Amino acid sequence: MNPENRNMILAITLSMAVLFGWQVFVVGPELEKEAARQQAVAEMQAEEAGKATPQADSASATSSGVTVTESRPADNAPRITIDAPLVSGSISLAGARIDDVMLKGYRETQSEDSPFIQFLQKTSSDLPYFAEFGWAAGSGNQPMPTSDSLWVADRQTLAPGAPVSLSWDNGKGLTFRRTLSINDDYLITVDDSVESRLEAPVTLFPYGLVRRHGTPPTTGIYILHEGALGVFDETLREEDYDDMKDADGGVIDVAPEGAGGWIGITDKYWLAALVPDQSVRINYAFKSLGGGEDRYQVDYIAAEGQLLQPGQVVASKTRLFAGAKKVSLLDQYSKEFGIPNFDLAIDFGWFYFLTKPFFLVINWLYGILGNFGVAVLAFTVIVKLVFYPLANKSYRSMGKMRLMQPKIQQIREKHSEDRMAMNREMMELYKTEKINPAAGCLPVLLQIPVFFALYKVLFVTIEMRHAPFFGWITDLSAPDPTSVFNLFGLLPYSVGFLPPFLQLGIWPILMGISMFLQMRLNPAPPDPVQAKIFQFMPLIFTFLLATFPAGLVIYWTWNNLLSMAQQWYIMRRIAKES
Repeated sequence: MNPENRNMILAITLSMAVLFGWQVFVVGPELEKEAARQQAVAEMQAEEAGKATPQADSASATSSGVTVTESRPADNAPRITIDAPLVSGSISLAGARIDDVMLKGYRETQSEDSPFIQFLQKTSSDLPYFAEFGWAAGSGNQPMPTSDSLWVADRQTLAPGAPVSLSWDNGKGLTFRRTLSINDDYLITVDDSVESRLEAPVTLFPYGLVRRHGTPPTTGIYILHEGALGVFDETLREEDYDDMKDADGGVIDVAPEGAGGWIGITDKYWLAALVPDQSVRINYAFKSLGGGEDRYQVDYIAAEGQLLQPGQVVASKTRLFAGAKKVSLLDQYSKEFGIPNFDLAIDFGWFYFLTKPFFLVINWLYGILGNFGVAVLAFTVIVKLVFYPLANKSYRSMGKMRLMQPKIQQIREKHSEDRMAMNREMMELYKTEKINPAAGCLPVLLQIPVFFALYKVLFVTIEMRHAPFFGWITDLSAPDPTSVFNLFGLLPYSVGFLPPFLQLGIWPILMGISMFLQMRLNPAPPDPVQAKIFQFMPLIFTFLLATFPAGLVIYWTWNNLLSMAQQWYIMRRIAKES
């Protein structure tokens, strides 16, 4: 391998090392500090909420947006029970708020007695998180339903195939009706209508909102968006919590040119999204409501009001997604209801064109093999087969370079004082032997986008959350839990006090060994400094990858083994041919 080729590989390797080092030494401590800050904020807000006296909270809307008062209602109204296969909880008849959603398919931890994920939170909780729907009057002096309006229900339980009908009369000639239905997953459909007994027409604007109290802890790293987001005119827009706070007046208005779109608030794995009628032009907004505590809101309101004539009825339909961001579900709803780019609620990132296809292939393999870890191994084999022609050419070139090392060394010694003559004669040798000195970079270059796309898959998709492999790997999305410093659990003490990159698990060590063996197949660099650096690279990467998801380390190790087998086979063929 010539110096130019080796320098390129070295530059790529060092760049990756810098990136991983940034993750370990900069991002990691920042995440810990941010989590501690968020915990302190949450405790302070909970303390303030405990001291506060519950008051009535009201919500209203106009054609220019949805506005909310500062107060919070008491939670003493009757409730409708939610009973669905993946969701349980309740809906308050005060304001018909959807404010209690628990995800029965997911627990906080892997422990069997761990509580299920409590997603949406009651208004009376320390950190309310809820969805609300209603109408705003564009003309006339008619009372609209607010958060303390007590609706009447025709049944006590909302279940798939068993919708609940609500009604509320404003006492001045308008009757508001709402039908709530839920499917087997996480989708609640809200069918609203208003009947008029007035003598004059009134213009009404349907609206919906999702409001969250408190700034939740986030991962705080650039590869994952957590906060508000939406798709408008088929274009994704993301707003961090800080973005909404820093906005002029705490409001970011979005007025799409076309109809449709959606808006919501996302965590790493969970999403609360409003999906209005896709045939109607809608105005959206991201808001920081301020006040005594952090409060964030995403909302929509119809761009044009509906004229309600005396004796007539106007209607509106919207949907609320409140649950886990499963790729198959988001794709299904996108196709079924015409929701544009609903899968972008999952942060597949810049490598979307790789990340999502990678996930779909791995998920398909999981359906056949029954284990995501094994699916990752099978996926690695597929990747190797796809890139086999390029890798084969690369390894053949590297093999020939290895056989040409004596001749290359002779040329260097012959022209040690004349670099131009040395390069000219080496190029003649490459041309004669049909060697591409840059071909050795291909395996490294090809592996970089695959590596980061797979990292995304493991990091952001809920299907990988708590997905086991074998033995001690019970979560492919988390680092290897073992550590060499307590003999991989044989010694009776924890090493949690050590920095993450020092908690070397079994798989990072295996990865380092495989990387060391793979490098032994390549000719040693003639430059002693480069040789030393290359000797330490497996050790450096062993510590760096100790902080990465176990699934990614397993992929890297298996990829190294496959590369070694391929390279060894090709080099043997070249040796026989010569």
